[in-house]
Amino acid sequence: MAITRADLDRLDMKLLMLLQENNLQTSEELAERVGLSPTSCLRRLRRLRENGAIMSDVSIISPSVAGKRVTSIVLVALEQEQLDLLHTFKNRMSAYPEVTQCYYVTGSADFILVVNTGSMEEYGAFTERAFFPDKNIKSFNTYVSMQTVKFTTRINLDVS
Repeated sequence: MAITRADLDRLDMKLLMLLQENNLQTSEELAERVGLSPTSCLRRLRRLRENGAIMSDVSIISPSVAGKRVTSIVLVALEQEQLDLLHTFKNRMSAYPEVTQCYYVTGSADFILVVNTGSMEEYGAFTERAFFPDKNIKSFNTYVSMQTVKFTTRINLDVS
């Protein structure tokens, strides 16, 4: 059973907000900011990781480190939405390192992907591998990002 907001108290929520700002804070720093002892803070953090409230501890690197990058937002429409075909598509997209996000959505598209490549040529090669051989893909539309206006992984948790 997945963890829900109802499973967390106000202190858990405060810890999660603070970790989204900077997950390198020590338990002493976090404890001071939420009003707990460092031991109690560590115990809560362990529980939040074990129960899946904290999915991952990562560092988000600057895109400039990877050199020039092309970020494409791709809308994919499928011919059929049979369960086995959906699972196959989801698994295939999850396996491509170029696909950094994949969403199963409602509307005129079935999936929205965020695809990162080093060039348009690389993106073209990706589409030839990922889309063209798949007879269940009815169409795909690509939107190439010209500028990142906002990017965050932070989820707003109202802890007022």
